Amino acid sequence: MKNFYNQDQLVHHFQRCNQAAARTLDVDIEVVAETGSTNADLMSRVVSLTKPTLLVAEHQTAGKGRAGRTWLSTPGGVLTFSLAWHFHTSLQQLSAFPLVVGLSLAECLRHIGVHVEVKWPNDLLKDGKKLAGILVESAPASAADGGYWTVIGIGLNLQVPQELELQIGQAVADSAWLAQMDRNQLLAELTHAVASAATIFEEYGFEVFVERWNTLHAFAGKDVRIMDADRVLVQGRALGIDASGRLLIDDHGQQRAIHSGDVSLRPLA
Repeated sequence: MKNFYNQDQLVHHFQRCNQAAARTLDVDIEVVAETGSTNADLMSRVVSLTKPTLLVAEHQTAGKGRAGRTWLSTPGGVLTFSLAWHFHTSLQQLSAFPLVVGLSLAECLRHIGVHVEVKWPNDLLKDGKKLAGILVESAPASAADGGYWTVIGIGLNLQVPQELELQIGQAVADSAWLAQMDRNQLLAELTHAVASAATIFEEYGFEVFVERWNTLHAFAGKDVRIMDADRVLVQGRALGIDASGRLLIDDHGQQRAIHSGDVSLRPLA
């Protein structure tokens, strides 16, 4: 199996991102050939972590998605990585952080040249189809450190073969432009974007991201339904998100605010 990632090159590209940015970020970087789930690996280590840690796998055999779903991938075709980040904040304040992750990835990809939009609460869409998914998990830090460790898992489709799309069971997006990029450079830029956003989020809160998120909202002004498993919770016109990350729905003239949890948004076709 071809190796796409090199730890030394990743460190080099991340340092270049630091040089180009307004603030320097210190992140441990680890590369493994194969694992079950980078998120599960980092979640099992949060009590012993001493600083933010990036873990990237050439291949994940048991990738995790939201609501207990599996994230399917193929070596070289899907970029799968996780970033552990420590927050000195409450769990309630962290509830909007997945939206920050999605926004930071979307803005980074658009800067690279891939036109993506954000789907509430934490998917990225390209041409109306899913290009990337995000899973954010949290666990209490040690008593000495306080706060919470958050593990941000990201799966980004680069070049999805037909067999994998059939396994997924629905049409997904990929990007030939991203697939031809140096994977170490791409991963470093995405990680730096998420880490920078995490730093700003802890310092200023979620409110500073709301307007930017709504600008890239894929379903703004469109009719949608909010699903909990197979049950419709509400349907109406998507308006945007509020200062706490809730999705606002116009339900026949009544504004409803929806918390993310394990619910999903689907367009009304």
